[in-house]
Amino acid sequence: MAKKAFPRDFDADAQDGPDFSQLDPGLDSGGDIKSKGRVFAERVASVIKFIFGLILLVVVYAGTRAFLDEFGAMDKTIKAYFWWGVLGFVLFHFFVFEPAIVYQKGQKLLTFVFKFIAPLVKVAPFVLPIYTIILLCIYPLLMLLNSTRQDMVTLYCVFGLGLTMALHIVFSAKTLRSRQGDFLKANYIFGFSLIYVINLLLLGFALNLLFAEFSFLDFFAGMSKIAHGIYYAAVKQIFAL
Repeated sequence: MAKKAFPRDFDADAQDGPDFSQLDPGLDSGGDIKSKGRVFAERVASVIKFIFGLILLVVVYAGTRAFLDEFGAMDKTIKAYFWWGVLGFVLFHFFVFEPAIVYQKGQKLLTFVFKFIAPLVKVAPFVLPIYTIILLCIYPLLMLLNSTRQDMVTLYCVFGLGLTMALHIVFSAKTLRSRQGDFLKANYIFGFSLIYVINLLLLGFALNLLFAEFSFLDFFAGMSKIAHGIYYAAVKQIFAL
């Protein structure tokens, strides 16, 4: 089956990614000083963002490690359903159909919700996992309607958490990577790292609400401790030189 091409445009206004930075405009035909200055300023901004992106990668590592440590203490059935959800999306995405249209619909919904909040209208659709949020909102209703099968409802919800989180992170990464003029890939490194960390925190908070075994505070404290240790060691090594 031919794989559906992944569209660069996701919202109704033909946006191609969160506005973490402006695209490099290039010089006009006259090559005037103003244009050169604007390009230079954007290059400097990209370098700064690239540095902050590298710093944020430490938080990505620390958050992932702390999450796996906390999640690893949970019941093996719960863990299995979550990872089956992640794997299910990956297999469906690569071997059956690339569900870009599903992601696009979610983008349009969040764009509509935040259309009256200018600072968030371009960023929120790429940061917030809309299908995960919807799943968490309807979970209490599903539990109420299936009072005799609540255990299975919970497991299906965990499966959905894995699937929807994987969908959001994969397509957000594709959106950022497709941007043109991303000097040093600064927008991609910084933007994706930020999206990943925020989504990891949301996932931890969701699991904290669903299961007593998962502590968001312990997860956050572990992430902070690991990140602090890495930053401290790096700074100590730099100044020791």
